[in-house]
Amino acid sequence: MNFSKFMGYLVGIVGKPNVGKSTFFSAATLVPVSIANYPFTTIKPNRGVGYVRVKCVCKEFGIKDNPVNSTCINGERFIPVELIDCAGLVPDAWKGRGLGNQFLDEVRQADALIHVIDASGGTDEEGRICELGSHNPLDDVKFLEREFDMWLYQIISKDWSKISKSVETVKADLSLELAKRLSGLSIKKEHINEALKRCDLNPKEPSKWSEDSFLKFVHELRVLTKPMLLAANKADLPTAASNIEKLKNQGYLTIPCSAEAELALRKAAEKGFIKYLPGDSDFKILNENSLQQKQKEALNFIKEKVLKIWGSTGVQEAINSAFFKLLKMIVVYPVENHEKLTNHAGNVLPDAYLVPYGTTAKEFAGMIHSELKESFIYAIEARSGRRVGEDYILKNNDVISIVSAKKRA
Repeated sequence: MNFSKFMGYLVGIVGKPNVGKSTFFSAATLVPVSIANYPFTTIKPNRGVGYVRVKCVCKEFGIKDNPVNSTCINGERFIPVELIDCAGLVPDAWKGRGLGNQFLDEVRQADALIHVIDASGGTDEEGRICELGSHNPLDDVKFLEREFDMWLYQIISKDWSKISKSVETVKADLSLELAKRLSGLSIKKEHINEALKRCDLNPKEPSKWSEDSFLKFVHELRVLTKPMLLAANKADLPTAASNIEKLKNQGYLTIPCSAEAELALRKAAEKGFIKYLPGDSDFKILNENSLQQKQKEALNFIKEKVLKIWGSTGVQEAINSAFFKLLKMIVVYPVENHEKLTNHAGNVLPDAYLVPYGTTAKEFAGMIHSELKESFIYAIEARSGRRVGEDYILKNNDVISIVSAKKRA
């Protein structure tokens, strides 16, 4: 699989050891990984392909599509995205404790984070098994936020005096200077400007910032560049529901989740035992005689304790939320023939692209191919058949044909 097709967006699966991160990753990607009941099972990061699930526009247009870069199953379009499962994080990882340095280096390129937590409160701060409900999952959220903040603080503060001097003596642009140093962390100038604005800090006199102001700036920068949601895993356990409610009340985007249930359902579907698509609220047994008694009991447990209570296993919802709520992406379908909705090979609605909200028609042309942007003339919005200019802002589910000088020639 060529990850360049994913437009460069990466979501990290993070959290302390032994909360089900690797199970979540395996359930999302069906990549076999080491899953065990002890900390630091994941030593090296696992990369794999997950999918966002959306309603395909094929039903709206009343046509049968032929997807190329994605898959359409009964009107549900599954668009590939890249996920990375990182080593477990323990307190003071930013100082190098545990696999801290390795972990933080793994997620530096991530655009958003899915923080898998043990919603049952059955693992302590180090990831060791403890009595159900004895540990507060909110502590894990606060701890991971601090680890990220301190990691970023350490990186920025390393050259802070040099940066401050450059800004105050030769009138260098603070946001530009920081963007140069932080480009490897997917931090851009606009992120820095927004963090400065949120903290009401003077970018021309950084040496006068207080330590608290500096820490607040780092925090806001992390929130902007590494947005995070909570996958409240082990939601099927009896102590989970109250903890999930508490997390939601604290204002966190929280998705109740059972990664084990999702993995079991996907494996059963892969073997042809059940009919199930990731994100479904139910499944259908295709051949009851092919199942052993233990398998029937496991499927019934999933139906009663996960699907009927939470509406889904939560894994697909977490992935969708990462891209649509955190990264604010939309889906756009590029075609060459806006009347037949085909590409040059005659495939109907061949591609579905995830692009940031606010993307213009010309910017989208560049995402498809740099030459299309350079020779852009106009685009055609397929529903209305009207021409739109380079500044046209794409809407979710737009079907767009790019007309360029090269195509005309």
